[in-house]
Amino acid sequence: MSTESNKAIVKKMWQALSEMDWDTMKSCMHPEIFYEDVPTDDVGAKGPDNCVKRLQIAFNHLSRQEQTTHHLAGDGDMVFLDHTEKWTFTSGETAQHRFCTMHEIKDGLVYRWSDFWDMNKFVGQFPQWFLEEMMKASEADFAG
Repeated sequence: MSTESNKAIVKKMWQALSEMDWDTMKSCMHPEIFYEDVPTDDVGAKGPDNCVKRLQIAFNHLSRQEQTTHHLAGDGDMVFLDHTEKWTFTSGETAQHRFCTMHEIKDGLVYRWSDFWDMNKFVGQFPQWFLEEMMKASEADFAG
C-alpha cells in the first residue's frame, strides 16, 4: 500500500473514533490489531472487538470526543499522528490533551496502534465520578 493510502486509513479510523462509529472503526483495523496506551500498565487489546470494548469503557461516559490534528506523517507502513483530543463527559466537564500515536499498517489496515501521552496531565483533568467508573473496569473486560 502507498504511504498516502496508509495515512487515509488512519484518518478514517480517527474520524470514526470521534463519531463513536464503532463499526467503521473496526473496519479500519486488521484482524490481528494490537492497541496499547503506552503509559498505562494494562496489557492492551488484541483484535478489533476487544479494541472497541476497551475504548467504550471510557467513551460510554462521553457525550463528545473531538480531534485536532497537528501533524500526520507517513513512512511506508508507519503512520505518525500528532493530535489533541478534547473529551466532553456526559456530565459536561471537559478534558483536553495532546497525544502522539504510531500506527503500523498491514494489508491496508491498522495492525498496531500505540498511544504515547502524559497520563498525569490528562487523567488529572478527569472528574472524580469518571475515575471511579474507570476503576470498575479490568483487563478481563477487553483482553478476551
